[in-house]
Amino acid sequence: MGRLGFIKDYLRYGVVTEKYPYEPVPTPETFRGKPVIDSSKCLGCGACVNACPANALSIEDDLRGGIRWVRLFIGRCIYCGRCADACPVGAIELSREFELSALESKDLIQEVGLRMVKCVICGKPFTTYRLVREVMRELSPDERVLTLVCPECRAKLTAVNTSFARW
Repeated sequence: MGRLGFIKDYLRYGVVTEKYPYEPVPTPETFRGKPVIDSSKCLGCGACVNACPANALSIEDDLRGGIRWVRLFIGRCIYCGRCADACPVGAIELSREFELSALESKDLIQEVGLRMVKCVICGKPFTTYRLVREVMRELSPDERVLTLVCPECRAKLTAVNTSFARW
């Protein structure tokens, strides 16, 4: 096909190519792009980490600083949306963003830092303030006291209370 054939096809069909990257490409309503964590809503519960099949999400506790880090590494994400489905407060949403190139891998990491609660018995940080506040809303005043106790100390208290109840 010569040049004349290309001109004939152009006149018959018109322009068939997109002008990307000079013009934005429209994405469908159901497009699953980059996940975005809303740091103002995140509880640090870890439900998203447990749901992520690609291990793109992780939680790391800095016990010295008393901060829980929720990290999303976009380089491992497969954009399945399970993290958004698993989040109990809707802190993760899938955006329509798909242009995710970066010069360094650290540019593909989104971090959320949350302050941690210290156990009233042993003083060790064990969960986030936001998660404790959310759990306290569901409990009676008598049950709320145990939300400020770490799982290890709670197990010891339960064992002691159970053994004395038998006497």
